[in-house]
Amino acid sequence: MDARDFITIGMSAERTLVVPVERTVGHFVPGMPFVYATPMMILEMEMTSGDAIRSALQPGWVTVGTEVDIRHLAAALVGATVRTAAKVVAVERRVIRFEVEAFEGARKLGEGRHARGLVNVEMFNKRLAAGSTP
Repeated sequence: MDARDFITIGMSAERTLVVPVERTVGHFVPGMPFVYATPMMILEMEMTSGDAIRSALQPGWVTVGTEVDIRHLAAALVGATVRTAAKVVAVERRVIRFEVEAFEGARKLGEGRHARGLVNVEMFNKRLAAGSTP
């Protein structure tokens, strides 16, 4: 399957999250501040990217994260409302590339690029069961 047949540059999505304690650095690392953790911001960016293209995927196909190049620019406290945005900027045969950003109000918390690979779930599961990597 060729993603260029159904994914178009400019497809986009946004998500909003109110930062819970469970998504802070202090929750994972004793002694650290209770601010929005970088891996949790990246998770939201990945999920938002998936949202941007999910409706265009054929049944039995998903995308998985394959690359991240993210800068975490500012901290956000527990209770902050964070808006994450993703936009398709390039489409290759099996790879979709995104620009991603995270904001608290107008203040930019993070930015970067993310790539997702197009995967047939049935074939992926067969390879995993056989003990090989996709």
